[in-house]
Amino acid sequence: MSDGTRLNKYLASCGVGSRRACDLLVQEGHVEINGHPCLSPAQKVQPGDFVKVDGRRVIAKQTNVIMMHKPRGLVCTKADELGRNTIYELLPGSLQHLNHVGRLDRESEGLLIMTNDGTLSQSLLHPSKNIEKEYIVTANQIVRDDHLDQFLSGLYTEDGKLQAKEIERLSPRRIRIVLITGHKRQIRMMFKTLGYSVQRLVRIRIGSFQLTDIPPGKWRPISEEEIALIKTNPEKKKRIKARRTPRSKEAKEAGRRPARKAAKKAAKKSLRRPPAGLAKKQSLKRKY
Repeated sequence: MSDGTRLNKYLASCGVGSRRACDLLVQEGHVEINGHPCLSPAQKVQPGDFVKVDGRRVIAKQTNVIMMHKPRGLVCTKADELGRNTIYELLPGSLQHLNHVGRLDRESEGLLIMTNDGTLSQSLLHPSKNIEKEYIVTANQIVRDDHLDQFLSGLYTEDGKLQAKEIERLSPRRIRIVLITGHKRQIRMMFKTLGYSVQRLVRIRIGSFQLTDIPPGKWRPISEEEIALIKTNPEKKKRIKARRTPRSKEAKEAGRRPARKAAKKAAKKSLRRPPAGLAKKQSLKRKY
């Protein structure tokens, strides 16, 4: 029986909901296997088993993985209690069963992965995998150099300590940030803690997979090779980073020492020989 599929994973692949939502359905007694109630999300489903949710049979759908360039103004949910527009309005009926892997809030945009493959979702979201997510952030004002260091060392917010893995200045107000954690609205909370507001936030990379040139609001399937890129971080290349903090007094002095040494040497040489005008007069006297 070990070659079956866990019930919560099977239900998620049927489009019933996320694994966590499926766990609750099972534990609350909504699920039957071959006519018998099942209360364990870990129960294995074998080929040929009849699985029902609230009396309706469910069948696993074909596994799909797509990427979407999420535009601003849409929320990542299938049904919004406030009646706001959702990302599912961009998908055809055949893909309405897909679940978004992680979230981008309503005002954020960029790369979003959607799938009914629960294993892939877990591999991208679980903290132990350390999958990188890269963002380009535009603040409402110039970001101070010392604040960039605070992003790296960690900030204590109302949601706990939040920290960036990498940070780089692209312009006075545009910052490149890499995260490996996925706290809700993490980047916005970090900027808010230091007195900034985020004017634009775009996710451009997950793992080694970059946001392609598809326009906002569009989606496309992704290949097995691209899925492998999503699940692995890129090899680190030596990057020339923008200066974040002023040079220390010691560093400045170290930079001045070679110049001072050269200046002293030139001064000694000038003392050994007479000025150019005086040397010319002396030579004239000797000639006549």
